[in-house]
Order: sequence, then C-alpha cells, then structure tokens
Amino acid sequence: MQKLEINVQTRDDMIQLGKRIAHTLRGRDVVLLSGPLGAGKTTLAKGIGEGMRIAEDIVSPTFTISRELQGVLQGGSKARLIHVDAYRIGGALLSDVENIDTLILDQLESLGLDEEIEEPSQNTVVLMEWGERFVTSLAPQRLEIYISRPLSNTANSEQTLSDEGTRIVTIVPVGESWQKRELAQE
Repeated sequence: MQKLEINVQTRDDMIQLGKRIAHTLRGRDVVLLSGPLGAGKTTLAKGIGEGMRIAEDIVSPTFTISRELQGVLQGGSKARLIHVDAYRIGGALLSDVENIDTLILDQLESLGLDEEIEEPSQNTVVLMEWGERFVTSLAPQRLEIYISRPLSNTANSEQTLSDEGTRIVTIVPVGESWQKRELAQE
C-alpha cells in the first residue's frame, strides 16, 4: 500500500472506509487514528469494528483508556481488538521531552498496554486514537491514519473547524508489512 488520500463525504462513508481498512488487517497490526476533536476517529473505529464483526458498540474509550473487544479477521480467525484512546496518556509527561519515551512506556506498562503495542499477540489488533504523540517510537510497523476536518468562516471572518463537509483521510503505511498490502475495495 502506498500513501492514500481519500475524501469522505458522510458518516456512512467513514464507516465504509473503516470496513475496508478492517479487511486489510492481520493479527499483530497497530493502527493509529489521528485528527482534531470531532474529526471522525471514533466513527472510523466503528467501521473497523463492523468490518471485524465485533458485536459490541465501538465507543471512544477516553475515560477507560482502553477496551478489549472480540471479533474476527478477514480470513475468519478469531481476533481481539484493543481500542485505546491515548488522549490522556502522557499528559504532563509531554513536557519532559528528554525522557518522554521512558515515561510514556512506564505509563503504558502500568496500564498493561506496553507489550501489546510493542509486539501485539498473534490475533490481536491495536487501534489507537491520539497515539501519534509517542507510539511511533514503540511500533515500527503501523498504519497511520490522519483525518482532517474542514474549516468554516465565522461571522467575524475567523476560521474554525466545521462539523459539516468533507473529511480528508490520509492513510500512511509504515513498515514493510504495510507496504505489501492494498486497501480492500468497497
């Protein structure tokens, strides 16, 4: 797979894109979802969950930090999806740039997530929202997905993020494993 940019018009389109991504997943994959609040990260995660045939509703694990869900991979083998919201991980630690990797790894270890991110088990997929701040140093093979929100003009000519309009989803495969794959067709 090469870097892709996809225009997503609606919530349903975002869910369909998530299903397509789910059909390319294999055990031990790490997927990072990035973008501003309200961009559609959790909606895309819902589509991935649907594509993995996860029975539970996919919701943002902001307050629980991570959720473990059972589903299946494209070939039909059972899979475990670990859905992580890293928004609150790191927090004040981010100011200590010199020791950031060690400090965040300690925090992930205290949550029991460090090993799953560094080397997910055989049938595990890690889906992490807000993980771009530090997971790049932990997961050398990963799929990075950035969702941008459109801007709109306010009454006083300031530009703000808009809930309406097309999202641009940029998909960046990192590592040899991802370079050899293609995004599933609709």
